[in-house]
Amino acid sequence: MQDLNIAFIGGGNMAEALIAGLRRAGHAAERIIVAEPQAARRDFLSNSYQIKAVAENSVAASAADLLVLAMKPQQMKAAVTGLGLHLKGDTSVISIAAGVTTASMRAWLGAAANIVRVMPNTPALVGAGMSVLFSDADELHKQRTEYLLDACGESLRVEKESQLHAVTALSGSGPAYFFLLTEVMQATGEKLGLSPELAAKLAAQTALGAGKMLTESDRSAAELRHQVTSPGGTTQAALDVMYEMGLPDAVRKAVLAASKRSEELAG
Repeated sequence: MQDLNIAFIGGGNMAEALIAGLRRAGHAAERIIVAEPQAARRDFLSNSYQIKAVAENSVAASAADLLVLAMKPQQMKAAVTGLGLHLKGDTSVISIAAGVTTASMRAWLGAAANIVRVMPNTPALVGAGMSVLFSDADELHKQRTEYLLDACGESLRVEKESQLHAVTALSGSGPAYFFLLTEVMQATGEKLGLSPELAAKLAAQTALGAGKMLTESDRSAAELRHQVTSPGGTTQAALDVMYEMGLPDAVRKAVLAASKRSEELAG
């Protein structure tokens, strides 16, 4: 897999996260290329990761064994229409655009394109990503995709493309939900008299510790919540207010809204 020539169309944050993961995993810089329209961004990616950065999508795509389409959903059609003419027959084409269907991409790239849809998330930038893929292409293309994704965290598969809407709402958009909670906790800590630096450290480390408990223990989120909640104690007082103010219902509605928006993007 380390012999794969990997190309990115779009050099935004998620592309950078995947490039950083590949470089950490030892993938050779000369086997990575990114097409990015902004000259300053090209210079940054080239200097930061020692990779080749170009302006033309076709140049990046022409030698790719694995092509990552890393642009926004609204930009996808314009960016990839006609690009199929520059692809090799066995190129794996990975899309990380929320809502853009396999059928749409084949319409733009050609019916023979080997499409793998992926929903990653931004913790890939620190090697802690959670990515989910769907594909009806051959196993080779799924394995190539997992090689890319596992350099940046963990990956799983779903059997139905429609399930990616729920994945998008849960893990794709999910980091922002935790960032918002952490942001509010930090601000409230400051109002209670803590310095901004101390409040930020306490909130961030608490988020990290809770996440590690969720992933490394054999207990569910509900069990861990009960474990830390003593009847009549401080945690119980906080949770009582959260339930009274409708936090669980707000989170449910938020995740459903994200899933619905993913479906709308799919057209």
